[in-house]
Amino acid sequence: MTTPNTEGSVQVSVVLPAYNEVNYLQPAVEKTIQTLNLFAQSYEVLIAEDGSTDGTAERSEELAQQNPKVRHIHREKRLGRGTALNNAFKHSSGEVLVYMDLDLATDLKYLKPLVEAITVEGYDFSTGSRMLRESKAERTASRSISSKTYNFLVRHMLGSKLHDHQCGFKAFKREPLMQIIDKVEATHWFWDTEIMVRAQRTGYKVKEIAVEWKSGKDTKVNLVKDSWSMFRQIMGLWWNLKIKKK
Repeated sequence: MTTPNTEGSVQVSVVLPAYNEVNYLQPAVEKTIQTLNLFAQSYEVLIAEDGSTDGTAERSEELAQQNPKVRHIHREKRLGRGTALNNAFKHSSGEVLVYMDLDLATDLKYLKPLVEAITVEGYDFSTGSRMLRESKAERTASRSISSKTYNFLVRHMLGSKLHDHQCGFKAFKREPLMQIIDKVEATHWFWDTEIMVRAQRTGYKVKEIAVEWKSGKDTKVNLVKDSWSMFRQIMGLWWNLKIKKK
């Protein structure tokens, strides 16, 4: 359990969303800290733990007790990945807010350029991309086709200029994110897409960074179920933006 940090701002806050990730948790936190130590002036790591039942909550609390740079944000009931991210960002103290999937599917050597796209290059948001020419992504053919189709629909129906919306490797300048975060209705996987689409429609500058990415062995993505759900959410966001003007 945690409350907002009152000790002053830090340069970078990294949020790791976690639901039943006890086997991945400690290695992910340790690797994240090792990487941040190489370039960040100051930082914190927030474990956004979303009502886990496998010991993730207890392990998160242990890690927070062992290292003052680690904070555990616990939810008694699972409310969804997007909701967990919103809550964690609002409890964070960083000038730059980052989130990464806990399986570290994206190579952490790209964390520095992800952050520096904001701190040095002046972008408002930055996101890893598995779809650029320079990107390297290892995944099944079926998942690759599904992802390309999904991103094509987002680009053409929602007016996005990005090639990859769902890569779990993103950074945000604090103030722009807080300006739009409460408008995001998605509570789970679609959060990534909605935040990127709304950012562009608001006029914020977004940089897409080619990354190296490997699909996690224990991915929670259900290709059929999640693809249908996210198609419905594309349609729902299109309706809100184009018809309701929300």
